[in-house]
Amino acid sequence: MINPNLTAMIPGTSTNILNIAHRGARAFAPENTLVAFAKAKTLGCEMFEMDVRMAKDGVVIVHHDEHLTRCTDAKTKFPDRNSYNLADFTYAELSKLDSGSWYVEQLALASEERQPFLQSLTDAEIDQFVSPSERKLYASGNIRIPTLAEILCSTKEFGLMVNIELKSQPDGDSGLVEAVLKAVQAMKMEDQILISAFDHELLKQVRLRTNKIAIGILTDTPIKAPITYLRKLKANAYNLGCYKDYNLSGFSGLPGNRYLAHISKVHKAGFGVNIWTCNDPEEMGYLLATGTTGLISDYPNRVSEKIKDYFPKNSLISTP
Repeated sequence: MINPNLTAMIPGTSTNILNIAHRGARAFAPENTLVAFAKAKTLGCEMFEMDVRMAKDGVVIVHHDEHLTRCTDAKTKFPDRNSYNLADFTYAELSKLDSGSWYVEQLALASEERQPFLQSLTDAEIDQFVSPSERKLYASGNIRIPTLAEILCSTKEFGLMVNIELKSQPDGDSGLVEAVLKAVQAMKMEDQILISAFDHELLKQVRLRTNKIAIGILTDTPIKAPITYLRKLKANAYNLGCYKDYNLSGFSGLPGNRYLAHISKVHKAGFGVNIWTCNDPEEMGYLLATGTTGLISDYPNRVSEKIKDYFPKNSLISTP
């Protein structure tokens, strides 16, 4: 396994592009669950991204939303609660929730009625990547919200790198940084981890505690003077949101060209550049040409196919 702290999260692959599964391969399995991360492995990903929060009793939980209602049956299991904020539940309570059935229910809907990230999911992709037995498993009620410790243990078995996104707590940090670092260090996985956050104060806390774990600045839109900022935070990677106006004007106009030039500049300065959340194959092609070192996608199959199509025809990124 490479040391991402030294390589700025650029993998030792034949293309030098990371195929990063967003919340696991969440187009094909319930997001942020063990089955989603296992699916990422089967789809050839080198890394997966996940989100962490703290339960009421301090256990680090893998879950994206602040609230539990979108991806669990919390309202059914706990109908009398005044709050469905994850931080108001203990780990024992969270471990009772079904975190898989909602996904199967989404597949049963017409595409335009699904959650936005599933609206482009094709019948062919479902047939290829979501087997009847998997659907049965996801709908069984046995898919649970995992803890960070459970995921890290499985990750050692999978042999994947992990992008851990720190989610801001309702009442501040509350020990999240310390707890995450303790879990990573206990598993001796420092060289497999990239820690990212929109709250860059959390990243400063990580860097104050260790220089052995890579950190990535998460941002929705390009930031001013990114290279200076990355160096100031002693960051390794720049996790930048997809170009917002792509579907309207593509990359051929001035805004799109500026966006691509921004990515190229950061990459040439020696930092990893991971773009999220990229699900459009045409968009992927433009990004691959700029010096992007990672594509974070709900559809790793599309990333894999685009990389295969792109690199035999292009010499912008050298191979070993």
